This record gives sequence, structure tokens and C-alpha cells, in this order.
Amino acid sequence: MRGNPGEAGESTVTCGVENVRRIAAMLDLSPFDLTREQILPRGWHFPLFGSHTRRSDLRHDGFPGLGVPMPDLGLPRLVLAGRTVTYDADLPIGAICWRRVGIEAVDHRTGASGAYAIVTIALQLGIAGQGLPSITEETKYFLLGSETPRTVKPGGSPLSLERFALTKAFVPDDTLLFQFSALGFNSHKIHIDRAYATDVEGYPDLVVNGGLSTLLLTEFARNDLGVRPRSLKLKFLAPLFANRTMTFGAEKGEGAWMFTIFDDQQRPAVEAEMSI
Repeated sequence: MRGNPGEAGESTVTCGVENVRRIAAMLDLSPFDLTREQILPRGWHFPLFGSHTRRSDLRHDGFPGLGVPMPDLGLPRLVLAGRTVTYDADLPIGAICWRRVGIEAVDHRTGASGAYAIVTIALQLGIAGQGLPSITEETKYFLLGSETPRTVKPGGSPLSLERFALTKAFVPDDTLLFQFSALGFNSHKIHIDRAYATDVEGYPDLVVNGGLSTLLLTEFARNDLGVRPRSLKLKFLAPLFANRTMTFGAEKGEGAWMFTIFDDQQRPAVEAEMSI
């Protein structure tokens, strides 16, 4: 049955220079500084290797999954919960790659608001002709029932930013959300359809893609800290919204950097640990 644990798909994809340059342009970087056989910046695979989900296989909310159809389970609402990424090697721009993705687990649970499930999707990317993956990723999603309250819960009380070694504020606008969604072939309506996000899902505005938050975090680490991650572990606490300030905070730990992304009220929305 489609959507069962263990279902996997493998395809051949290209780390194409034109799409890499589009990511650079989206990030307001010079696109022509990136050429074939240079190393793809770590973190750029999020929009570069999007899904190939057929339109007829999309969920009702437009979510494409990561290349395998997400199970329905009678749970119509989907929320990103966490992501773990390991970089074992780099991908050269222009390289032919293999992409393997599958549903690793479906964990059925019951909470105060009723039944829900945690779906874990595993993704591997490797260079063609090489058996070992260069990038391994595990992403967890909550599938929630329609009876789950629509009120948006913040990620906690406002916190002071003084403890962080470095902070940086950024405002993601509608254009950025559109470009990121288009590059990754992500048609989830909460990112591109304001009426759906507000009237159906009950959010105050378009929701910033979890992958976009992750990419902006890795760019903050790369450009402002000079950090090149070996692995990255993220926990998504609360949504971030278009046209509202998000603030990145970084503090150095032992062998790792710890990050928090705050919403416009200085409440934590994403927590991340990046080993170096």
C-alpha cells in the first residue's frame, strides 16, 4: 500500500548550475560567481533537490512530500516537527547524483486533542557511481486531525538575545517564499496561498517554509560565522510568518554551535545544533 513504512523511490538528479544560480539570486548573491565543479554550499540541497510528486498525488493542502506520497490516515493537517542532516561529503555543482527517499516510520499516537501521527521520511543524496551517500537527511512531520485547535501556539516566552555571541535579523517577504517554494517544487498552500493559510489553517499570514528557515540558518552560519557544518539537528517549535522579523541567535558550544531562531516577539520558533 502506498505510504507504508519502507516504501522508497530512487531517481537520478543533477546538481545543475542554472538552478544553483537561481538559489544564489534568491539569496541576493551574485549568481555567476558559482560555476560548474565548484562545491555546492552546504544547506543548498534543501531547495535544489525538491520532490517530483505528480499533481494527482498531492495532499489536499498541496503538500508534495519529499518524493513519496504522504499517507492520509484521515489526519488532514500537516506540521513540520524536526530535521536531522548529516554531511559526509560535498556535491560538486554539475554532478549527476542519485536521490533515494522513503517513508521510514509512521508512529500513531493519541493526545489531548485526539489521534495524530508522526511520519519520518528518510532522504539520501549521493554522486552517481558512488554507493555511499554524501548527504543523509531525516525529516519528521506531525499529521493532525481536523479537531486540533487552530490557535497558533508561540514557542515560549520572549527571551533576551544578550546571551548570544552573534545575532542577525531578517524579514522574509512574499517573493522569497514564492521563489523558495518554486525552486523546491513545494506547493504546500500555507506558503503560497494567503487565503488558505489564514481562513483554513488559522494562521495570521503565510507560513515561512521550514526548509527556507533552515537554509537561512546555514547561510547565517556560512557567511557570518565562517562555519561549515558536519551535521545539523533542528527542532521546529512554532511557525514563522511572512513579512515579520525573524532573528537568528548563535552561541558557541563544545564542538558545536547552538542556534535559536526567534519570531517577531522574540519567542523561540526553531532550535538547532550544528556540529563542525
